[in-house]
Amino acid sequence: MNFAVYQATYQGGRQYNQDRVAYAYTDQALLLVLADGMGGHSHGELAAQITIQTYMQAFSVAAKPRVHEPEEFLSRIMRHAHETIIQFAHDQGLTGSPGTTCVAALVQDGKVCWAHAGDSRFYLLRDTAVAAVTADHSVVQQWADWGLITTEEMKTHPDRNKITNCLGGADDQFYVETSPEIPLMQGDVLLLCSDGLWGPLSEAEIIKALQAAPLQAALEQLMGLALFRENVSADNTTAVVARWGDGEKD
Repeated sequence: MNFAVYQATYQGGRQYNQDRVAYAYTDQALLLVLADGMGGHSHGELAAQITIQTYMQAFSVAAKPRVHEPEEFLSRIMRHAHETIIQFAHDQGLTGSPGTTCVAALVQDGKVCWAHAGDSRFYLLRDTAVAAVTADHSVVQQWADWGLITTEEMKTHPDRNKITNCLGGADDQFYVETSPEIPLMQGDVLLLCSDGLWGPLSEAEIIKALQAAPLQAALEQLMGLALFRENVSADNTTAVVARWGDGEKD
């Protein structure tokens, strides 16, 4: 299994960085996870940290060296992280439950599947196009789906930060959206990112940068551009990216 992987996070113009990101792998499986702690919820960074730790611990147990039923694994562990956040808030006597978005992807057997809750995104980039991308669980995404606003207007709409689904939120409203496994091709790029990255950038800019090598320089270029455009109002900006194929080091 050959791939290159790189992750980065920046605080931006916020007082705290509530984003968390991680990856783990065996010789037959690769897990990528990102969580964006919600600033409107108390202790969003704790919710994000709990989510990352839950996935990392579960992968260390399940990947021996492959994960059984990858799609079910991603969904089940995200649900477990959600329940752990709620229990943590109860045990600590917190007023209001910490909340976080989450997106996770699992690669094995030359295929990738992913799961998400909220507006942190997974992109599958192939050649010069977006082969797949998650649909945000947000108010503005719903309006775009109904044809009330355009996808470009989503990025600047005053309600763009209103999320309709998150870990740690109301249990009867939480859900995990998953994808079936998709075969990977040589050179495919997997990008998981918070809205601090995808928000200020166009898909064309993301594709162009990440088709270039080395991967680390490409991601840092994108991060710098997103932070520059938002200036002092920049959100926490976080991503993990992997390029798949025989051209990468094992």
